[in-house]
Amino acid sequence: MRMSIARVAANLGVAWNTASDAILAAGAELLIDSADRLDGVTTVGVDEHVWRHTRNGDKYVTVIIDLTPTRTRTGPSRLLAVVEGRSKQAFKSWLEAQTKAFRDRVEIVAMDGFTGYKTAAVETIDTVTTVMDPYPCGGPGRGQARPLPSSASSRRRWGIGGVPVTRSTASDASPGPGSVLLTTKQQHRLAKVFADQRHVAFEVTWSLYQSVIEAYQADQPTEGKKIMTRLITSIQSGVPAGLEELRSLGQTMKRHRDDILTFFDHPGTSNGPTEAVNGLLEHLRGTARGFRSIINYIARCLLDTGGFKPLTHSLL
Repeated sequence: MRMSIARVAANLGVAWNTASDAILAAGAELLIDSADRLDGVTTVGVDEHVWRHTRNGDKYVTVIIDLTPTRTRTGPSRLLAVVEGRSKQAFKSWLEAQTKAFRDRVEIVAMDGFTGYKTAAVETIDTVTTVMDPYPCGGPGRGQARPLPSSASSRRRWGIGGVPVTRSTASDASPGPGSVLLTTKQQHRLAKVFADQRHVAFEVTWSLYQSVIEAYQADQPTEGKKIMTRLITSIQSGVPAGLEELRSLGQTMKRHRDDILTFFDHPGTSNGPTEAVNGLLEHLRGTARGFRSIINYIARCLLDTGGFKPLTHSLL
């Protein structure tokens, strides 16, 4: 159970500072500073995180996650470190501060589209594979979807893979693999939207999004890789005028093509668990109603999501 230090102090009948000092000292000694905490790490996830919402001062940190348990299906991912700043140097400095044995064990680094993290990993680890999810690329839905210009045919839409689909079949087409998350009523509403020419831009974007889902849901990684390869190729050119967001997405995915496709050669290396830990940290910040000290915040993050639950239970 997550409790704020204020509640712990109230339950024990001591001052906040007394409870905080005791918790942080015990946590550092018994858990965070453990010599074998980084043993066995082969897959690392990295992402930025906002630790405070203020006008003044740096509000970003870099979170580093152990994705090995999720890759090997032996347990949940866990937080390894929180580093001040969100730059290449922040991640690189942390890697350089670790032992050579640790760096030699790291095989894969999963990340978003920020090239600084990739550069840091490549420069610090001799033989490392970088993997990137396409979702953070500035993907479908980001920005404002604009209607197609009036010169575009009202009877056709641009199909993924360059295959035009007639408007008459649009309302009968499957909403895609993502439709399993929709109720029957929602699917009917979506079909109505697709039947309206004013929403062609949205339909194109939805089709692209469904192709991404189809690639990751493929039974075989090789098939998923083929689907993603076709998708990346199809949106590099030929996107109608008026869909600048998709054009931008196509260029971004082209630049990161190798890192995106590498995922299918190394299943289980998605950066999704990193985003999940990021969400837990957001909840932690809300529980404490914000933090003023970065040192206290980092310690609480590690104690909360560092994978220490089995150890803390054994100490009770």
